[in-house]
Amino acid sequence: MQNYVLIPLSLSWLFLLPGCGKKGPEGPPEMPPAAVTFVAAKAENVSIVREYPGRIDAVRVSEIRARVPGILLEKTFQEGADVKTGDVLFKIDPLPLEAAKASAEANLARAEATVKQTEATAVRFRDLAASRSVSQQDIDNAEASLQVAQADVLAAKAALKTADLNLGYSTVTAPISGRIGRAEVTEGQLVGQGTATRLALIQQLDPIYFDFTQSTAELISLKRAMASGTLGEASPEQAAVTLILDDGSEYDKKGKILFSEVSVDETTGMVTLRAEFPNPDRLLLPGMFARAHFVQGVKPNAVTVPQRAVTRMQGGKGSVLIIDDKDHAQLRMIDTAEAIGDKWVVSSGLKPGERVIMEGHLKARPEAPVKPEPFAAEKPEAARAAADKR
Repeated sequence: MQNYVLIPLSLSWLFLLPGCGKKGPEGPPEMPPAAVTFVAAKAENVSIVREYPGRIDAVRVSEIRARVPGILLEKTFQEGADVKTGDVLFKIDPLPLEAAKASAEANLARAEATVKQTEATAVRFRDLAASRSVSQQDIDNAEASLQVAQADVLAAKAALKTADLNLGYSTVTAPISGRIGRAEVTEGQLVGQGTATRLALIQQLDPIYFDFTQSTAELISLKRAMASGTLGEASPEQAAVTLILDDGSEYDKKGKILFSEVSVDETTGMVTLRAEFPNPDRLLLPGMFARAHFVQGVKPNAVTVPQRAVTRMQGGKGSVLIIDDKDHAQLRMIDTAEAIGDKWVVSSGLKPGERVIMEGHLKARPEAPVKPEPFAAEKPEAARAAADKR
């Protein structure tokens, strides 16, 4: 009885097995459209910003040197202080120079006395010439002696002026206003003997220069772009130079470009440019390294897209996923020029208004439908709150 019952059950199981092998609908099930966000490519005026490294340089530099020989008696300034034009800096022993001036005065007095003597002789000989009491040779000699005496007076006056100048040089004054460095000589030292001894250095620090270089290739490209109209000149406000200091901070005062050098450095192929900055607090010092950040031109109606929307292919070629009129994703190859902030300037491959996928790249496939939504940039407060929750 048990075997009779089991056989029908086994047969019924066998009849059920073929039902499990039936195929369902052909092909894989259709996936819903991928949810993506997009931004529209924009046409806008883009400022072409350049950044160049360089060095700070003083506007005026004056080397203070001893112009006369002598013993240095006194240093009358504080090292590292600001001095003004005409301030007394050093005093050199004036006694030998005073003696030289006195000697020059004596020589002048002697020469003037000689002039009077020779002039009287010449006048007397002219009077005697009518009576033929003196020869013509004597008259000529008297006239020549007078001229020599007069020339000696001129030479004596020049020597006296030189002696007077040298005596004035014994007091060394500041030729320019600026900040003076350390004294390079000490009291009691012999200076100016044979060579003009350097005593100190004054540098004018307000305003101050920033010198940097630009490649000739970049300069030529810039000029051609401006000549063709693809790049316009920056406004005076845009052309203001921002200085980035060596510690990464931004200098709080704007500068301006003064000029570009008229020749190219043969060894480097670079052109030197100079900017000027106000420096009332003397924060910028000669020799400091910094970077100049400024607008060299404005590109009108440039197409831009956010950098995060661009994917780099093999070889560096850029690509984006765009959404066509049927809400399908399409792969588009683009050429990018320069980065402006968080955007790429697109030189070819993209038109203004085309929808570029920002989020959902991994889910969207070329030619596949997508569900687009406008991209909404996350506000800083929301981003911080999300980061805190994580």
